[in-house]
Amino acid sequence: MGWFDATLDASVLFSFDRNGFRRHARHFLENDLAVDLAGKTVLITGANTGLGLAATKQLAKLGATVVMACRDLQRGEQARAGVPGKTELLALDVSSRHDVQRFVLAWGDRRLDVLINNAGVLPTSLQRTPEGLELAYATNVVGPVLLTEGLLPCLRATKGRVITVSSGGMYPVKLDLRALRGDVKKYDGVTAYAQTKRAEVILNELWAAREPQVTFAAMHPGWADTGGVKASLPRFHAVTRALLRTADEGADTITWLAACPRVQGVSGQFWFDRQRARTHFVPWTHEAPIDRNTLAPHGAASWGER
Repeated sequence: MGWFDATLDASVLFSFDRNGFRRHARHFLENDLAVDLAGKTVLITGANTGLGLAATKQLAKLGATVVMACRDLQRGEQARAGVPGKTELLALDVSSRHDVQRFVLAWGDRRLDVLINNAGVLPTSLQRTPEGLELAYATNVVGPVLLTEGLLPCLRATKGRVITVSSGGMYPVKLDLRALRGDVKKYDGVTAYAQTKRAEVILNELWAAREPQVTFAAMHPGWADTGGVKASLPRFHAVTRALLRTADEGADTITWLAACPRVQGVSGQFWFDRQRARTHFVPWTHEAPIDRNTLAPHGAASWGER
């Protein structure tokens, strides 16, 4: 990548937008996705809309059997009807510890090659789940931790991959465990979301260090035009709509991480447009070691307990 591209990328505005994707795509290797995923099983949470649905279509086109894990089965079935290829629909509410545990038990020892933790939420106001957890924390962190931990035996058996869909929205924040759990005097949904996305990237690193048989990757999709962005950030969506990436462009790196042979074994990295990306732009966003250790996923059985 030349100095001109590097200068534009440093601006963020001209990197996260659709033009940034198209610049970066000039450097993609065509053969990276010249693969046949027949016989592979991919599980995607939040697969009925946005990036999850785009990745579902892309991976099904490559021959994978894609299991769409969705909270709303009616919406999931409507989305599935538009996906050519092998798909399956299963119910899963990632915000519910109980439902994640049910899902893992039902999955059993079924084959699993790729788990994509995609489901996420950016609340506009403080909301708590029936289990008492702040909604973003429950959906974006606790649920994916329990799901990943529960399915690790299946993933170890196939030397599989776990992909976490994070966000560049994490860049301004330092991990704060109290803020992550919603224990704040004044709630701000954008900050809560950023904290969960920061936590996801740290968890990706911690898993990679602990689980050498599985390839872990976190990524951010740039600014993509999805229903979630429109609903949660209406002002941002209105101002930037002409610059936003398509859902297919945002999902490209998810599919690449799931399918590209070159990625196998390259674990614990953070990716953007098929390239390794930095996890911090400024030094004061680095987490304290004690907070990093507290976040470690080996305590998943007690995650979310208050």
